[in-house]
Amino acid sequence: MARNVQIVRNVVCCLWAGMLLWGCSGRAAELEHPYSFEERTFPVEAEETNREQEALFASDLCVVSDEAVFAPDETTSEAAALFDISGQQVLYSKNAFEQLYPASITKVMTILLAVKYGDLSDSVTVTDGAVITESGATLADIHPGDVLTLEQLLYGLMLPSGNDAGAAIAIHMAGSVEAFADMMNEEAEKLGATGTHFMNPHGLTDESHYTTAYDLYLIFNEALKYQKFRDVTRATAYTANYVDGNGNPVTKTWEGGNWYMVGQRETPEGLTVFSGKTGTTQAAGYCLIMASRDQENKEYISVVLKAPSRPGLYDNMTKIISKIVD
Repeated sequence: MARNVQIVRNVVCCLWAGMLLWGCSGRAAELEHPYSFEERTFPVEAEETNREQEALFASDLCVVSDEAVFAPDETTSEAAALFDISGQQVLYSKNAFEQLYPASITKVMTILLAVKYGDLSDSVTVTDGAVITESGATLADIHPGDVLTLEQLLYGLMLPSGNDAGAAIAIHMAGSVEAFADMMNEEAEKLGATGTHFMNPHGLTDESHYTTAYDLYLIFNEALKYQKFRDVTRATAYTANYVDGNGNPVTKTWEGGNWYMVGQRETPEGLTVFSGKTGTTQAAGYCLIMASRDQENKEYISVVLKAPSRPGLYDNMTKIISKIVD
């Protein structure tokens, strides 16, 4: 029975994301298996059978209806979207279903799995498998033998965007980076994020590691349901006290990089940014997903993917979130 329910849920997720497609709403051509709307549709019989379940599943979600109603030239990024999650409306959408590299926005799924399925009080010993040697990779500067709690690793994952913290979390929770990537993909499927495929917990570039702006909305929306996710992602700095492999005390302070949250870019009047994750690689460009709140405490999710520069990233984000208060 449980298996049948899960099968129905998966069908409903894909039905809703693929066939309804459009309410809350580059690299696709280069990917080996680019996003295909046609491949995400199901027979009419399945739609009729699951109509009631589908409506229930999508009732509290935004669904992109028609990107043609928006002006794509308002933004210079490859993709961008703005979702009113309090009112279940899409306020802006550009290429929301194009498969792109997410860079470190990947870590939203990593922390989601940790807060949803992990024990944050767990003691985690960093292993050799958590060592990241790729040039330019952002790190929490943890080392094999260090012993931290899973909760501390979440801050090391999100604030300095520590790829090593991501690998340490993955190995602790699943035994290996590969096994954790399987968990990520299973969770994405449950959420209806069918244009997504993960290969690692941190977002370092891999041809088979991609997502869409809309799928990121689905993942981020789920993550916001957990208070610990909100607590970690609203922090601008965090000091971790732990021990190294020889038992010596270590104190490390990590700082965040969201320009709105650290005061390097002015937030449009009437809005407060309270959560988010940046991401940057050469292949992904400059990326940002975040949550904002207006003066009536209504909440919004906004995402910009593949902006041409860091200032351009925030120029694009300011343009779309300004629609909330215009």
